Amino acid sequence: MRFKKILVALDRSEIGQQVFEEALDLAKLTQASLMLLHVLSSEEEGSPYVPMLSNMDYYPGLSSQSFELYQKQWDTFKNLGIQMLQSFCAQANAAGVTTEFTQNVGNPGRVICDLAHSCDADLIVMGRRGHSRLMELFLGSVSNYVLHHAPCSVHVVHLSVTPKIDEVVKETTSAFSVN
Repeated sequence: MRFKKILVALDRSEIGQQVFEEALDLAKLTQASLMLLHVLSSEEEGSPYVPMLSNMDYYPGLSSQSFELYQKQWDTFKNLGIQMLQSFCAQANAAGVTTEFTQNVGNPGRVICDLAHSCDADLIVMGRRGHSRLMELFLGSVSNYVLHHAPCSVHVVHLSVTPKIDEVVKETTSAFSVN
């Protein structure tokens, strides 16, 4: 199958690099262009917590301080997302793959499916966090939502579990150390 446009749903988790690399390899093989997407969502690891406004009546200054702190954290979160997208976009362009990016706010599953539809993507490449079945029951799963609502094919990347060389050396060394 030949793809023309691949939508790559990225976040800043450890699987993000792997998702990007697989999408880039597919784009090179099929001469497709890439649309990189980062969804700003409270569901993403590292996103700022929304301040609780329940004490607003008792401590009016506290709520404005909390909101200002939240706004600063949110701006940092947004900037880190843009930096990630710019870095991946530069890597893809250097590899000869036409690439653009966008960062949107909202529910990740819906945003991914809506963008896939509006940009006429032939394929969505995304990662899976690997929550336990119980966590997915309560929280839902972005990949599960996308699999059931996407207007095109979906390729789900699972986190590889190969240990890093230095971690293996460290574990081996500590296993043989004598106290």
